[in-house]
This record gives sequence, structure tokens and C-alpha cells, in this order.
Amino acid sequence: MADIRIITPSPWADYELIDSGNFQKLERFGAYVLARPEPQAIWDKSLTDTDWERRAHAVFRRDRQSPERGDWQTAPDMHDPWYVSFQQGGLKLKFKLALTTFKHVGLFPEQADNWLYIHDKIKAISANVARPKFLNLFAYTGGASLAARQAGADVTHVDAVKPVISWARENMDHSELDNIRWVVEDAVKFVRREVRRGNRYNGIILDPPAYGRGPDGEKWVLEEHLNDLLKSCADLLEREDFFFIINLYSLGFSSLILDNLMNQVFGSIPNPEWGELFMQDNYQKRLPLGVFYRFAS
Repeated sequence: MADIRIITPSPWADYELIDSGNFQKLERFGAYVLARPEPQAIWDKSLTDTDWERRAHAVFRRDRQSPERGDWQTAPDMHDPWYVSFQQGGLKLKFKLALTTFKHVGLFPEQADNWLYIHDKIKAISANVARPKFLNLFAYTGGASLAARQAGADVTHVDAVKPVISWARENMDHSELDNIRWVVEDAVKFVRREVRRGNRYNGIILDPPAYGRGPDGEKWVLEEHLNDLLKSCADLLEREDFFFIINLYSLGFSSLILDNLMNQVFGSIPNPEWGELFMQDNYQKRLPLGVFYRFAS
């Protein structure tokens, strides 16, 4: 059994976690610095509140009636949307960022290590498979899809939210890529149908939310659906030349729970890596940003 790991991406020019604490994080995305909530940053800030206010171009304020939503207080000189680039390890990607009412901006920087993993695995599989097939479930704005497509994969990108698919398509265009297959559908329904059709994929990544609603109002609760979803994914994964990644960001979900699930569903797992993703701020505080499990043939 592989030992638990903690993984953080290598530094990249257009992202920086400046500080964290008091249930907030201060981040730089390209030209702009943002302050927004972070429930796991329970320690004290290293900078003063005055420092945060002076540096931030945008500050997220929660709505008291609907805590999951809010709005942004922005500096007059801030442009929204704006763009950032990621260039590492053979990848050259460009993302549109925007301030949303859910505090997100269209990019999860802690996933950068997974983008490189995807790129490397697809390149390796391409030695045996002319055009590896890659499936991105709960695909959001498409960082993993872009990494796979740039590596030469045939990419299927699935998300239940149509505006998010449009956002991912823009990122594809800005990254000078093409021919990603876009599917606006509930991920659980999609994988069940793919299993019935007998389709297989060389690579699969899923990053399910803790809770949410599908396009037809279907209720998604992670703990209730994850086990069955993983079983369907096991049926979709090729038996040779394959890799698999799952990320979970839910305060009640430990990496040990995920390890148990993966071993029960997939059985003998080759080259497993599992543990926590984190970003380190400029004062050496390590901010946990979810658990992961990944393996490859």
C-alpha cells in the first residue's frame, strides 16, 4: 500500500497564495489580488488587515441571507473578466477568470499538478494508443480537459451547467486548441449510459462537488452517490494503458475514506498516489485544498 502524500504544484508566474488565515485567503491571479473566504484557514493571518485591504483589488462579501453566495467589492482599476496563463512541463494554457457570486473565479490552482500528471500519462499512453480517450467529469472550466487535449487526447468534457461549458470552450479557444467534445449532462447519467454502450476511456478524472443540483433539479449529495459513480467509472476504464484521478473537496471527507473506496472498487491498483492537495502561502502556512487519489498503468 502506498504511503499518504501531500502534493502542491510547482510555483507558476500567474498565481500566488500570498497569505491565509481568519477563514480567508489572499491570492494573486495574474495582475490582480483577491481576498475571499476559506473555511479551512482557521489560523491567524500573517499580514495585518490593513495590508490585506491595501493589496486586494477585489474582496468577496458573503450574503447574510444566502451564505453560499455573495458579491465582490472591487477596485476602480480592476478589469473583470481577465486572463492568466500556465506554462510548465509541455503545457501552455490560457484561462479566462471572472468574479462569480459563489466566490470562485474559474480556476483551481491546486489542480496544476494534476494537469501535468494528465499530460505526462497521455503522452506515455500515446506510444501504444494512436489517440487516447480522456473523460473529464464535473469538468467545470476545463483545466484538465485542456491539458489532455494539448497532450493529444480525444477529450470528452462533461458538466451539468451550460454556462460553465461555454466558459470552458472560451478557455479552449484562448489556449489555441480545438475538437473537445462538450456534453451538458448530469455526470451520473452520462457514465451509466456510457457503460451500457460499452465505451471505454484511457484516462478519467472526476472532481465532484460536495452537493449540488443537476440540470433537471436532480439532487447530488457526495456521500450518497460516490460509491456507485466510482463503480461505473471502473467499468469505463480501459484494462491496459490507463490512468484515473479523483479529487474531493468536502470538509467531512478524509483521504482514508477515499483510499478505502478506491481499493474496494478497483481492487489491485497499480502505482497509487493518494493524500491531500495543498497550497503554501508566503509565510509557510500550508492550506489544505482537498483530498486526491490517482493511479496509472
